[in-house]
Amino acid sequence: MGTYSTNTKALQTYSTLGLDESSGEVSGCPQVLSVLASVLEKSVQKNEKLFKSSRKKESVTIFHGSIAPPLSIRQYIERISKYAKCSPSCFVVAFIYMERYIQRTNSYFTSLNVHRLLITSVVLAAKFIDDECFNNAYYAKVGGVSTGELNELEWEFLSSLDFRLHVTLDDFDEYCMRLEKEGAGSCQIERAFRLCGQKGSRLMKDEPKCTPVFSGYTCRAI
Repeated sequence: MGTYSTNTKALQTYSTLGLDESSGEVSGCPQVLSVLASVLEKSVQKNEKLFKSSRKKESVTIFHGSIAPPLSIRQYIERISKYAKCSPSCFVVAFIYMERYIQRTNSYFTSLNVHRLLITSVVLAAKFIDDECFNNAYYAKVGGVSTGELNELEWEFLSSLDFRLHVTLDDFDEYCMRLEKEGAGSCQIERAFRLCGQKGSRLMKDEPKCTPVFSGYTCRAI
């Protein structure tokens, strides 16, 4: 993806979403998390209302669960951010991947598939743009699925995208501005803004303590 934009407007957008590298690391919640949650929640509500009114049947994919998880989209994103420790930029890139998947498969975000699409896309984004990442066994605990299932989800997602994970700076900026328009309120910046895939071997993070099982939400619960 190259380096981040030096365009003044783009830099202001990065700052608003909590992606501004110059701000350093500050504890708190990057605005991008709440904005992305809001965008996905609205999309799910709109799509499910459409399915209900048109009586159109939703195409079932590997990303669909039998029931909607007890965690809201917002809670799930916050959990991923807390334990996966990926940069805020990962969530923008993950959203781009999710929309690419939806467009390529002619599917829709619903309460039955959005959680699996989220964890899969964030894992791929973290591996592609961050300096360090965890292994799939750890990410599976964060996402509430088994390691085997996450491996299957990752492969299916990559195959649907023809393994094309590159995101241009123009596309990244476009999605940032789109998210900024959807945003409301303010959150503090959590992590530094990073866009480039790094050269050399990817470092594996040491696993922090993560609660892999919580009420109503265990492996294969989503």
